[in-house]
Amino acid sequence: MTIPNTTYGERQLRLLPWTTPDGKPCYLSADSHDSRLSLLADDIEAAQLESGEQVLAGAKAVLADPKAGERAVRFALTRASESLGDTLRIAISRGERIPEPER
Repeated sequence: MTIPNTTYGERQLRLLPWTTPDGKPCYLSADSHDSRLSLLADDIEAAQLESGEQVLAGAKAVLADPKAGERAVRFALTRASESLGDTLRIAISRGERIPEPER
């Protein structure tokens, strides 16, 4: 996942936890971390992380079942890869918002 420079003037842009219909990243330029859209993004990130935990548990169960068929394994892998993509987007977004240490 390659994310372009996310600075607009002096303002840091926030990578949002969703994409455009054609899969391009969405960014937020806001003066406050408490804006309505920032709080919505926080809620969606939390839901994505919780969903990722559930997907991980389900994938582990499928992989531990020697009788699981190809369809079950493919489904688990598909959901796991989607969750991993969400988690990486969240990590990148949060990492970009960590202030640089003062020297």
